[in-house]
Amino acid sequence: MCGIVGYVGSRSVSEFLLEGLHRLEYRGYDSAGIAVISDGEISVRKKAGRVMELARLVEEQPLFGNIGIGHTRWATHGETTDANSHPHLGGNGEVVIVHNGVIENHDSLRNQLIALGYVFHSQTDTEVAAHLMAHHLSEQLKLNSDEPCVDTCLRAVNLTLDRLKGTYGICVMFRDCPDTIIAARSGSPLVIGVGKNEYFLASDSSPLIGCTQDVVYLADNEVVVLNATGMKIAHRTTGRVQPSIQTLDQVSADIDLGNYPHYMLKEIFEQPTSVENAMRGRLDEGEATAVIGGLNLTAQQLRTFDRVVLTACGTSWHAGLVGEYLLEEFARLPTEVEYASELRYRNPPISDRTLVFSITQSGETADTLAAMRECQRKGHPTLSICNVVGSTIAREADGGIYLHAGPEIGVASTKAFTSQVTVLSLLALYLGRMRHLSYPAGKRIIKQLREMPEKIEEALKCHERVQEISEKYAHFNNFLYLGRLYNFPVALEGALKLKEISYIHAEGYPAAEMKHGPIALVDEQTPSVFIVPKGGIQPKVISNMEEVKARRGPVIALACEGDKEVERIADDVIIVPDVEEYLQPLVCAIPLQLLSYHIALLRGCNVDRPRNLAKSVTVE
Repeated sequence: MCGIVGYVGSRSVSEFLLEGLHRLEYRGYDSAGIAVISDGEISVRKKAGRVMELARLVEEQPLFGNIGIGHTRWATHGETTDANSHPHLGGNGEVVIVHNGVIENHDSLRNQLIALGYVFHSQTDTEVAAHLMAHHLSEQLKLNSDEPCVDTCLRAVNLTLDRLKGTYGICVMFRDCPDTIIAARSGSPLVIGVGKNEYFLASDSSPLIGCTQDVVYLADNEVVVLNATGMKIAHRTTGRVQPSIQTLDQVSADIDLGNYPHYMLKEIFEQPTSVENAMRGRLDEGEATAVIGGLNLTAQQLRTFDRVVLTACGTSWHAGLVGEYLLEEFARLPTEVEYASELRYRNPPISDRTLVFSITQSGETADTLAAMRECQRKGHPTLSICNVVGSTIAREADGGIYLHAGPEIGVASTKAFTSQVTVLSLLALYLGRMRHLSYPAGKRIIKQLREMPEKIEEALKCHERVQEISEKYAHFNNFLYLGRLYNFPVALEGALKLKEISYIHAEGYPAAEMKHGPIALVDEQTPSVFIVPKGGIQPKVISNMEEVKARRGPVIALACEGDKEVERIADDVIIVPDVEEYLQPLVCAIPLQLLSYHIALLRGCNVDRPRNLAKSVTVE
């Protein structure tokens, strides 16, 4: 996985490439590099480590030119070294490429190329593609020495792609065609920015913000040829494509840190706004229901479904678990939540009366995309809940709902989770009102949903208290997170956040399940985080807290203000607003996000770019 940038035009290319890589660093940050064509030569600068290390190298060894490509890496093949960093040269330096994805047959291709005399300098699968492209270019030049340069290079690219198995977003420059970039995708996203006599290329839209508002999202099996005077896109099997230019509705403020030290903290504090945006224009007071456009199914068609499958990965899977409770309670629809990575290879019995939803922040998660395509292949209506307009899943789904959360840069998802839960609440209301939910109940849910941005603002007031608690517990290396019903998925999500950014071992469980095994872990060195706001099942969770305290386990509790029983038992209490049980995930997630953030800071971790992780998981 990685971030790719490219540019061809009249501006100095190095500055754009480095700034673009900074914006894409959340996609991969093991190493970074750029390649520029100038004076008929390809020059490469690359460096293991963060983009800032590359920027220092380029400052010492400047590159000048008006065409170039860049890459920030998340390693799939080979360790994090300068040699394994992209870009990679092919042949004798006549080709340079950057690549996102996995070439599954790289071993056999490598052996064939070694037999032909090609010398490898890295352990990556990408260098195989670079040499293979140089080989096909050489063969084409022998056959078509008088052919225009661009056509020869394009043929070499297509011949190479014919032999690659796996996924790729690939960007190529040729030394002897110094004004052209060729790019292609199959499973890994690429977006083109259209300017005046200039074109931009990136893995997602963030590097393009502030440079252009006109973008084209490349589809699978499409190849684009870019130079300063034009853009040509062709599908590899069906031929020339007329590009659909869309407007990028983001501004630079969306991806700027502002006054925050980290993107994660910024995005935690954006949640009152992101939740409000998820609901904007989607609540119908008169009909006591939600307004959800984009499903591309009529009310009559929706009433024929008697089962829902939600499929997702990571944090989105946890949001799906909350959605299961919501859909079953309000719409009375049996709902299952499937790991996308498992669903894509299973053959579960899914009837033609089952509605499938793929839940994803990026819209590019490889496992979720593959699971969605598998369900579509079998004829099931497959919709998406997605944050990124123009993403592959958003475009390929039969319909869907956008989150409108804005860009999420921090690798550990925060506002996407609460936006997904909000949208799932709207979906449950919408389907519920079609089926069993009464008008007064719908009105009551709408009233409570409208209050949520204010309630989240209130939940954020725990910030200083969470900082104090973090200082007390940051040195512990094992945590348990415990909740019941709607707060069980929140316990899973809280544990995931702590694992992701502080590298502390943490597990989430239904509180009642603790005595069926996990209680063996409880001791003075294992804090338990209990999610125990007011509700019908609260006394049961309080009993579980007592069991932990009886074994000298430290207890941190999320509770409503004035709850004397919880205060009596817990060592430390974090106050959350008193809301309906089905909305508790929206307020209880906030302090758990802050807890993981501050513990990670105290342990010296990089909260925005945790080790071994990338934001958009575009490989299997």
